[in-house]
Amino acid sequence: MVPAEFEVLSKSDGESVVVERPQGKSAVLVVCEHASRMLPKRYGTLGLPVEALNSHIAWDPGALAVARGISDALDATLVHQRVSRLIYDCNRPPEAAGAMPEKSEIYDIPGNAGLSVEERHARTKAVYIPFHDAIRALIRDRKARGQETVIVTVHSFTPIYHGKTRAVEIGILHDDDSRLADRMLAAAASGEASYKIERNEPYGPEDGVTHTLVLHGLSSGLRNVMIEVRNDLIADQAGQGVMASYLTRLLQQSLDA
Repeated sequence: MVPAEFEVLSKSDGESVVVERPQGKSAVLVVCEHASRMLPKRYGTLGLPVEALNSHIAWDPGALAVARGISDALDATLVHQRVSRLIYDCNRPPEAAGAMPEKSEIYDIPGNAGLSVEERHARTKAVYIPFHDAIRALIRDRKARGQETVIVTVHSFTPIYHGKTRAVEIGILHDDDSRLADRMLAAAASGEASYKIERNEPYGPEDGVTHTLVLHGLSSGLRNVMIEVRNDLIADQAGQGVMASYLTRLLQQSLDA
């Protein structure tokens, strides 16, 4: 049992992970690790200004809306995180420095400085483990009923990073298994050139961003892909809808190929 001083989530904070459309018929299992900027009440603001808490360091703006759009269009199960990645980044293993970052981009994070072993364990137990246990349980149940699983994670990234403008608009990322990524890139190249799409950009496996893909995809031989969308393209409902429709078409073409 976690001591009271290390309780991460109160009853009023709610659960750390949400599963939507659990009986979805699609082979696609949509995952959104950075869906929320919610900080549990215990942590206040982590010592950060409002602009930081609203920025990309706390969550992936627009990513959940796009993930939901894909889930709705495909009748696909969606798993997403309800806690800010400033508390725990569920796309990082517990031993990674970025799991509970002391600094993100230009911001020092006072509330994450010098975390004790007990605090790191408490956050891992409250946020990381339930999230990935939920994904494992879904994969196990789907396999038991003969339903294929294809892991698709949805993220967003900033147009400017450390002062450098990013031209790429959509990144199709993969680790050692590139089966689905290859098909998506081929489908994008053969269709109307709607967006600037690149492989393993603006991040790649060397940046440690494929943890979820490795943990649930590569380890089980499941096809998998990580989609990164530049967040200025999904800053409002209209843009989110357009992007979700485009990515749904791309996924459908790739899965049917």
